[in-house]
Amino acid sequence: MIIKEAIKDVPKDMPIRILFQDEIRCGRINNSRRCWVPMKERPIVSQQIVREFVYAIGAVSPMDGKFTSLIMPWIDTEIMSIFLTHTSLEFKNDFCLMFLDKAGWHTTNELYVPENMKLLFLPPYSPELNPVEPIWRYLRENYFRNYCFSSLDEVENILCSGLCYLGENPSLVFSLTCFDWIKTLSLTSK
Repeated sequence: MIIKEAIKDVPKDMPIRILFQDEIRCGRINNSRRCWVPMKERPIVSQQIVREFVYAIGAVSPMDGKFTSLIMPWIDTEIMSIFLTHTSLEFKNDFCLMFLDKAGWHTTNELYVPENMKLLFLPPYSPELNPVEPIWRYLRENYFRNYCFSSLDEVENILCSGLCYLGENPSLVFSLTCFDWIKTLSLTSK
């Protein structure tokens, strides 16, 4: 019912794109992850706690695996407005229904929402419904596993590499994000 209400004013000739959005904080605090070592050897994994971070903001279209993202120094309403504008331009020929959580910068009246976009909110405390979460897990497992970074620039470079790889591989993104319940969605503005 909520989706029907959201698409009632969409122009009839405009395709509808379902997007899911989320943010991740990446920094120089690392968590040890599992790793393989030969039998009878103990893995040596360094750890560090340096409180320096950058943020990645991402939106995924699980139906076709398209993924767009930005790396920013912090998150607030202004940064979120920039990201929404960026996403709107990435999908300028579509009307975007973007599902996101209720973070403070998502719900403020000061947030700029482009004309070809409508924000819809996921239920509280339900990250398992957001297909962006497996993308963040993929980045942690494949790009940040058991590394200590010497600078925040190094963190940003690794994050950029991972996000670019995902953006260039929609089949991988599709396999990570197109949950069974999403495959059953069929939307038109007619």
